[in-house]
Amino acid sequence: MPGASLELIQHMSYKILDPKDFADSFDDRHAFALDVLVGLSDTVKTLPSKYLYDTRGSELYTEITNLPEYYPTDCGRAILQTNAAKISAMMKQAPFNLVELGAGTGVKTKILLEEFHKQELEFQYVPIDISEGAMKELVADIGSSFPQLEINGLISDYFNGLKWLHNRGQRKNYVMFLGSSIGNFTNSEAKFFLRNGWTCLNDGDCVLIGFDLKKDIEMLLWAYNDTQGVTAEFNLNLLRRINAELGGQFILKNFRHYGTYNVLNGAMESYLVSVKDQEVYVGMISRSFSFCEWEPIRTEYSYKYLLSDILGLAADTGFVVEDTLFDSQRYFADSIWRVRKPGK
Repeated sequence: MPGASLELIQHMSYKILDPKDFADSFDDRHAFALDVLVGLSDTVKTLPSKYLYDTRGSELYTEITNLPEYYPTDCGRAILQTNAAKISAMMKQAPFNLVELGAGTGVKTKILLEEFHKQELEFQYVPIDISEGAMKELVADIGSSFPQLEINGLISDYFNGLKWLHNRGQRKNYVMFLGSSIGNFTNSEAKFFLRNGWTCLNDGDCVLIGFDLKKDIEMLLWAYNDTQGVTAEFNLNLLRRINAELGGQFILKNFRHYGTYNVLNGAMESYLVSVKDQEVYVGMISRSFSFCEWEPIRTEYSYKYLLSDILGLAADTGFVVEDTLFDSQRYFADSIWRVRKPGK
């Protein structure tokens, strides 16, 4: 009937959902619960390493970086202290954005900022981090140390932050990914991450990436199994977080931390190992998970590199290696890459 058809048409519409439309129905806590469900239901149990870094986890990680066994901190600092003037000389041509992905406490960043200030370089500092709390602390601290510095922090995931910056100015970008965070990706994940970064940048932009190098296995084991037990507490805190946020019933003394080196894939791997047969209930998921005696949960891996690996990774993802800087013992490397885009 014509009238009925008109009435039906008048009630037809569609809506494009925006993230805010469903943010209240699937938030970070729900995502955490889903990752726990998937990870602990798998044949080889895993928990994503990103959940290690709640407030307490971040505090413990900072403690780890200051331990005598944890060589990457001193090595990374030494590389920047030795090469700050050399890095500064590469950036003198024109005003630029100094972009940092996941700056942390900014201790190593300050080494470069001091040198750039001394050389009177024209730049703005653009840290990018998903955590608003971490960003507030960093901006306040860097601003206090360098009151004349223009700081424009971006609270975003890395790639959206880079895209936003790319679309709002013609300055050259120098992107820093310090520490050994790239090692938390598998080879395929690292290629995906770096190619995404390449896509967000302009031809001629540069990145400085930290790589932990392959070395004596005993040194690696020592660094990831410190005598004070801070690394163990860092990993066990993940179970404490599940208890607090998801209604878990993990008894922490029933698990122990174990860090080992996998000679097949070249990665340090961290596990939480069940010391007894047990069932653990997680309230938000409404189910129990079974653990056999000595069954592991993998919580983290950290891949180590040869120089040939670094060169291959750059070539595979569209970058040209400008220089690779080492500490005196060649335990660690900061590699400087330039974005190369065909036809530019």
